[in-house]
Amino acid sequence: MFTPWSTFFSDEGRRYLRRSIELALDEDGPDLTAQGLFAADAPMRAVIRAKEDTRVVGLPVIHDVFEAMNAHPHVELLVEEASTVPAMTEVARMEGPAIALLKAERIILNFITHLSGIANLTARYVHELEGTGVRLLDTRKTTPCLRWPEKYAVQAGGGCNHRKNLVEMLMLKDNHIDAAGSITRAVARLREVYSPCPPIEVECRTLDHVREAVAAGADRIMMDNMGAPLLGQALALVPARIEAEVSGGVTLETIRGIALTGPRHPDFISVGRLTHSAVAADFSMTLANA
Repeated sequence: MFTPWSTFFSDEGRRYLRRSIELALDEDGPDLTAQGLFAADAPMRAVIRAKEDTRVVGLPVIHDVFEAMNAHPHVELLVEEASTVPAMTEVARMEGPAIALLKAERIILNFITHLSGIANLTARYVHELEGTGVRLLDTRKTTPCLRWPEKYAVQAGGGCNHRKNLVEMLMLKDNHIDAAGSITRAVARLREVYSPCPPIEVECRTLDHVREAVAAGADRIMMDNMGAPLLGQALALVPARIEAEVSGGVTLETIRGIALTGPRHPDFISVGRLTHSAVAADFSMTLANA
C-alpha cells in the first residue's frame, strides 16, 4: 500500500531525508555563477516538465529542499504525487529569488528523476505479478543515504518494502549461520537474546537448509538463487504458517513464472534491481525572468 509522503517521511524518515538534502546542498556549495549574475532579490519563474510518459514521484521534495535552504519561493504542484503523466506535462511551477531557484534546480531534479525512475521500473514488475497474489519486495541494495526515498518510490510504483534497516527483521545469511554453527543454533540464539524477538528470516540455498529453517520455526524463509525444479521442491517444504520469499536474479521475463511456481506459491519476490538499476526518468526545469 502506498504511504503518502508526509506519513512516510515523518519522524525517522524525515531525519534521514533532511540529512540527505543537506548533504546534497553542501556538495554543491554556494552557486557562485548565480550569485555573480543576479541580485539577491531578483525574481525568477521556473517550470518542471516531464519529458516522457512517466510516473511523477518526489514532488514534495521541492518544499523540503527550499526549507533546508531557508528559502521561501511560491511553489505550486500541478499533478498528484505518484500519478502517471504524458510527455511534456507541467508538473510544478515555482516563483522566487533567482539565486534560490538556480541553486535548488539540480538537487530537486536529481530526486524527482531518480525516484520516478524507480517507480516506473517497479510498476513494470508489479504488472507482471497481476493476478498471482504474490507481493513484490525491494531490498537493502539501495544508494547509500537514500534508502528511505528509494523505498518510498518502490511503494509509489506499487511495490512493498522489505526491512528498512537491520532492526525491523533479523536475517540469517550464510556468514551468520556458519559462525553460529547451524540454522537451528542461530535461530535459537536470537530468540534467547531478544525478547520480544523481531521476525527472523533465513536465507536458504538447499533443500536441507529449508527443512532445517522450517524445523527451527523461522518466520520467513528466503529461497535464494534457486532455479526450477529446485525452487518448486523448496516451496513445497514451507508450510502456510511460514512466509516464503524468492530472491536472486529475478527479471521482468522470469518473475511471473517464479510467482506461479506451484502448488505452493511464494508470498514475496524480492528484486534488488528496483533500486540499484532503475533508469532515471526524464524531467527538465525551465527558468525565466519573472
